[in-house]
Amino acid sequence: MKTTILLAAFLLPALLPAQEKPNPNLSLQLEIERTIKKGNAYLRSHQQADGHWGDPSLPAFTALALTATMRDPNRDPAGPEPEFATKGYTWLLAQQKEDGGIYDKGLANYGTSTSIMALLARDKKADEAALLKARAYLVTLQFGSDKKGEPDSKKDGGIGYGSSPDHSDLSNTYLAIEALYHSRQLAKDSEHGKQPELDWEAALTFVSRCQNLTETNDLPGASDDPDNKGGFVYFPGDSKAGSQELPDGTTALRSYGSMSYAGLLSLVYADLDAKDPRVSAVLEWLGNNYTLDENPGLGEQGLYYYYHTMAKALSAAGIEKLPLKDGKEADWRRDLATLLLSNQKPNGSWINENSRWFENDPLLVTSYVVMTLEQIHATMPRN
Repeated sequence: MKTTILLAAFLLPALLPAQEKPNPNLSLQLEIERTIKKGNAYLRSHQQADGHWGDPSLPAFTALALTATMRDPNRDPAGPEPEFATKGYTWLLAQQKEDGGIYDKGLANYGTSTSIMALLARDKKADEAALLKARAYLVTLQFGSDKKGEPDSKKDGGIGYGSSPDHSDLSNTYLAIEALYHSRQLAKDSEHGKQPELDWEAALTFVSRCQNLTETNDLPGASDDPDNKGGFVYFPGDSKAGSQELPDGTTALRSYGSMSYAGLLSLVYADLDAKDPRVSAVLEWLGNNYTLDENPGLGEQGLYYYYHTMAKALSAAGIEKLPLKDGKEADWRRDLATLLLSNQKPNGSWINENSRWFENDPLLVTSYVVMTLEQIHATMPRN
């Protein structure tokens, strides 16, 4: 009898399932969930009676708030859609034009791209026709001799604001690429006939021409100087961070943070991996210039756009720890989450005191931050 008991006691641990490793990020994840909940409550409290948020001439504000709402980890995705969200989507879809775009008078690409992402976050079959119509509209915005305007190597392949044909730029191009990338399976599986598709090769060429990397940028003006090599600018020949005179007497366009993350994300969506020189070069620049104190090259300007693009780009690229120039690695998710948790206002909002690109509007910035935290929460390692 004793032998049987001892044998059973000896075998028992082997019969029990192996314990899972504890989640080292559990405490931070729970804090993020609470912070997201508070941020979304702020957004909900500022929805207008007809369903929109912010300036009704800018549907992107409503689209961003809806995306933040639907991606909330506190929400049961299998549960009913919140009534206020349904009202918001009804308003947003009512802004769609005959051409498929979702905009009022300007920023047509911005409004349409963010609206596509909001509709994808909703994941509702009834939205499919509107989504495909919006997607087809984005394709028409791509510059090129067979797409839009006159042939111009600085514009070709890229996308601009949509309401003005003066230029294409990396910010608008990345937003459109993001929306088209995430909706392309829907287009392939569509019951609505063959769908138009972006010229991805031309888009990649445009993106490459925004990078300071002479190996893959065939336009004059790209620089391989140590300060700028691998980073990105606003569009070929133009940087919002200005220029830099080099020791050899030449001038380089300054690479800057937000566009370098936009460039990385665009390269990933174009199916390039870390072996491609464009990807490895921008990752090196980002590591050399890693900071959360500012948008490198622009200071406080576009700071929360920078944070949001950083989280999306590094997640998409599969970067768990970003290698830095001193040989260390940045736990960017923890760093960024900790910062954003610490600067939430008591009412649940965030704001940038610098007004560039609408970032003094708490509705816009709060949407950016909530989506950034949702991105971090969804991709943070659990063990």
